[in-house]
Amino acid sequence: MTPTLAAIALPLIVTLGYIGLCAASPFGDCRKCRGMGHALKTDRKGRMRRGKDCRRCKATGKRIRIGRHLFNVAARLHRDGTR
Repeated sequence: MTPTLAAIALPLIVTLGYIGLCAASPFGDCRKCRGMGHALKTDRKGRMRRGKDCRRCKATGKRIRIGRHLFNVAARLHRDGTR
């Protein structure tokens, strides 16, 4: 395999893999709360306690992936433009 062919194939494989991931699992863990839906805080004795709900994911722990969001925007634009 020539280096040029490898340089073309690698980004194509990564892109197709991400498209497959967005199709199979459109929601990923929230980056702020790491999928827990709330923050962790410690009390005076150092024990972990539940903190406030995450505002970014509204306490669900899940966020829509960027690729799926772009697909939804493109599909909505196409649907509205062809009516």
